[in-house]
This record gives sequence, C-alpha cells and structure tokens, in this order.
Amino acid sequence: MTTTHDHPGEQAAQDPIKLIGIRDTPLSVDEVFRAVGDDAAGGTALFVGTVRNHDGGADVEKLSYSCHPTAEAEMRRIAEKVVADHPVRALAAVHRVGDLAVGDLAVVVAVSCPHRGEAFEACRKLIDDIKHEVPIWKHQTFADGTQEWVGAC
Repeated sequence: MTTTHDHPGEQAAQDPIKLIGIRDTPLSVDEVFRAVGDDAAGGTALFVGTVRNHDGGADVEKLSYSCHPTAEAEMRRIAEKVVADHPVRALAAVHRVGDLAVGDLAVVVAVSCPHRGEAFEACRKLIDDIKHEVPIWKHQTFADGTQEWVGAC
C-alpha cells in the first residue's frame, strides 16, 4: 500500500506533539530543541523563559511555581490547538514547578515548521496561551521580605 502526502517528508499518523511536561527538575534547552528536530522543517523557533531578578520595580530573591493537577493536560490541549491552526512539524513544551532561583529556566517551548515565519507565529501562540491558560502559579519572594502570588485568582 502506498501513502501519499501533501508535504515532502510527511509521515502518516505521526503526532507532531513530541514532548509536553511539568517538571520539578531543571529543564534542558537541548532536550526540547532535539525533540522538535524534523528534516521537513525549514524553521525552528525556541522560547526560553527564565527567572528574572526583578518584578514591578522590586528585587526578586526567589520564587516557587505550583500547578493544578490538570496543568499538563491543559498544556497538551493548547499544543493540539497550535498544531491544528499552524503547519507544525514538531512541538515541545516543558514548564518547571518547585523552588527556582534567579536565572533558572522556568519554561522552554519550541516549534518547527516548514518556514521560519510559521515557526515564530506558532511558538509565540504556544507560549502566550500556556502563560494565559495553564493553571500554573508563581509565588515570589522579594529582597525586602514581602511575598506575592502571580497568576492565582
């Protein structure tokens, strides 16, 4: 039996969502980048979110992320929507939970597509929707000892 594809290199019934995860261990840019490797992709966009040393004019000392048990399923739902709306060859997204220090990786997402513009657009949609829709909350501790929850409504 011969299967034809609209795009060279396309494989039948292959899930373009290669990696979705919520982790309590350090994240790896290399792991996410490798996960989206695809010979039919001409562009790969990668976003790395790190813990910065300030927020709202205050010095951040440390922070902790926590999430709802459905967070990983919500990440997958968002990934499926991005794949449905963009010509994604491969997609990966991981988010960290637990205690993080300034400079630590909090989130890493990547998307590969046939062309760079498509990859940029899909990657931006992926990270923006993860930030707005996945139930992950940030608890910040500032240098002056004050604390703040972000994203917990």
